[in-house]
Amino acid sequence: MRRPTHPSTWRIREKASVFLAELWPAVDSESRRILLQQIRKRDHGATHHCSAWREGFPALASGMDDDGEPSGTAGRPMLRVLEGADLTDCLAVCVRWFGGTKLGTGGLQRAYTEALQGALQAAEAQGFLETLRLLRRGHLQAPGDQSHLPFALLSLFPEARAEAPEFGPEGVSVGFSVPAEAAQALEAAWRERSRGGRVLWE
Repeated sequence: MRRPTHPSTWRIREKASVFLAELWPAVDSESRRILLQQIRKRDHGATHHCSAWREGFPALASGMDDDGEPSGTAGRPMLRVLEGADLTDCLAVCVRWFGGTKLGTGGLQRAYTEALQGALQAAEAQGFLETLRLLRRGHLQAPGDQSHLPFALLSLFPEARAEAPEFGPEGVSVGFSVPAEAAQALEAAWRERSRGGRVLWE
């Protein structure tokens, strides 16, 4: 999954209506509330302030608001853009100034989609998206005379992060974290190197 680190914007014009899409980092409901409040105050003369959001890793919550546009013509297509880009911890807002010509259901859906896709592409071009990776945390235990084994194994996995070793009567314990997709391979390698040892996953 990915999440924005800085805001990005994109503006389009469709039959005299102006759509300003903004993609913001927002990790919880309070940050979303404050951002929406600020945008509504800034663009108080706009006709609509439509929005969509996703939260969590993995994304466990999402929402949308058509803000007076016909149901399903603004918030839903914006949320689909966020889902398609696998974004989380974000708020998308599209401000519309009505230009006097109705766009119809299909026209509105296309306009809100295109505007937010533009803001997303701007974020990608500026390097404003960071990739999130699910990590697993575990412990490797070895006898005192083999205290090098956990570190030798973890060195084979460049993305693994080892913690300071803890020594006790039964030997050494080394905590570590590793990307979830590497957990199975690490477990198999530890079994082989330690001759049957198990990874203690948290």
